[in-house]
Amino acid sequence: MHEKIEKTEEEWRKILSPDAYRVLREKGTERAFSGKLYTNHEKGEYHCAGCGSLLFTSDTKYESGSGWPSFFTPVPRAVESEQDTNHGMIRTEVHCAACGGHLGHVFEDGPRPTGLRYCINSMSLEFQKEN
Repeated sequence: MHEKIEKTEEEWRKILSPDAYRVLREKGTERAFSGKLYTNHEKGEYHCAGCGSLLFTSDTKYESGSGWPSFFTPVPRAVESEQDTNHGMIRTEVHCAACGGHLGHVFEDGPRPTGLRYCINSMSLEFQKEN
């Protein structure tokens, strides 16, 4: 279980860029095909850009064609989800279990073995290349 990280909105604004704040704290999204990690194929780990918690590994990343980095499974207990009814749709929002930062959404149209597609904003992630 991740230790919960709590900060005031002022503290988040000080450590995040305006764009990262909009995505992580205000549940925004980046334009499709614009994120720095969408085409990343290097081996390594994907951490929360807000708090540094490990969320995904390159072994679970795949090309979904959606325009955002996609993963078929997160690191155990790294993310939490809740229903999102914004924009006239019913979706499942995914957020960091440690800091609550908005990451993206999960859909049931992914590959085996899970059948899930975690569609994640690059701005929500920091990549650490494997040595």
